[in-house]
Formats: sequence, C-alpha cells, structure tokens
Amino acid sequence: MKKNILIFGLISGLIVSGLISITAICYNKQDFEGNMVLGFTVMILAFIFVFVGIKNYRDKFNDGNITFGKALQIGLSISFIASTMYVITWLIAYYNFMPDFMEVMTSQNIEKIRLNKELTTAEMNEQIAGINSMKELYNSPIMVFLLTYMEIFPVGIVITLVSALILKRKQNNNVDFA
Repeated sequence: MKKNILIFGLISGLIVSGLISITAICYNKQDFEGNMVLGFTVMILAFIFVFVGIKNYRDKFNDGNITFGKALQIGLSISFIASTMYVITWLIAYYNFMPDFMEVMTSQNIEKIRLNKELTTAEMNEQIAGINSMKELYNSPIMVFLLTYMEIFPVGIVITLVSALILKRKQNNNVDFA
C-alpha cells in the first residue's frame, strides 16, 4: 500500500508542482485571473491520480475490494504527498524568484477594485482591506506555508471523498450453493 501511495502521490505532486512554472509565466505577464483558472484546472487533473491510486490498490492489491475508510486513507495520503510537493515548490519559487509576488498581485487587484464603478465606496474599502490583510499574512513564512496548503489540500480532500465513494466495494461473502 505504501508503494502505491508513494508512486501516485509523486506523480500527482510532479504534475501540480509543474504548475509553479506556469505560475511564473503568468506572473511575468501579470495575468493572475488566468493563472487561477489554469491553476485549479491543473490541480484537478493532478488529483485524478488520487482516483487512479485508489482504484489501482483496490484492483491489484486488494482482490477488487476496498472500504470507504481504506480508500479515504489512501486518497488523503496521495493528496498530502502531492500538496506537500506543491507547497515546497511554491516556497522555493516565491522566496527565490518571485519575492514581490504579493505586492504585484495586491496592487493589480486593488486597481481592478478601484476601476469597478458598480461598487460603493464602503464596498471598495472593505475589499481593499481584505486584500491588504491577505498581503500582511504573507509577511510570515508560517502563514505562507499554511495558506499554500489551504490553496491545494482542500481540492485533494474533495477529490478523495468523491473517489472513495465511487470506488468503495465490499467483499461479497455470499456462498454459492449450486
């Protein structure tokens, strides 16, 4: 089971970590909205290996049977490995290649808010305060670490839950008396 988890966790992690290189391209173009859509799309594609990993364990190593709990354990483990690889890759990229990422993203988002004529001044100030609050959180390496996990791991949890529900299969204990 551990080898299965490790293999599919690393595959998923490599795919989602490759997202960071795409992030760098979008960062240089300052296209953060496109980056978010692309980012979540790549995360979902990478987490397909949660489903594949659970199914592989069920079919090849567990006689075609798996409980919801065991599938959940395998899926969360694969998701954790992939998420950890993503977080480590982001920390390296952020601190070494994009240290002004939050400054650039914050100023771009504030500019969009200011140009939005549908917002009242109070709504505008509230949204700007929220953005500045997030920017302040990024001053702490621990918060960068935690926020980055919060960005990806919930996607893995959802895909794990769906995969576990789809793939669970209990052993048939019926004896054929023919």
